[in-house]
Amino acid sequence: MKPTIQNSIVLFKALSEITRLKIIWLLINIDSKICVSEIIEVLNQPQYNVSKHLRILRKAGLLEESKEGKWVYYYIKETDSEFILHLKKAISIISEKRHGC
Repeated sequence: MKPTIQNSIVLFKALSEITRLKIIWLLINIDSKICVSEIIEVLNQPQYNVSKHLRILRKAGLLEESKEGKWVYYYIKETDSEFILHLKKAISIISEKRHGC
């Protein structure tokens, strides 16, 4: 997909909410697929809330899903791996600076 201002707006809106950032951070750090129930458990959030945030991240093109039986697994989109590496580095830098305050 060719980068456009509109695509960038959708992407940054998707990343502007703390729960969605936590989901991305979780998926970056486990580096594999994870099912919705595991995300719910880790984030201690209700299912409807997690599902809403996953849908937004999927629409922004950051996540993909795969269905295996009755389970739905989410993972970072492979085509965005360079972007995800930059995002991981940016989040780490921000976290380090906040701890220094």
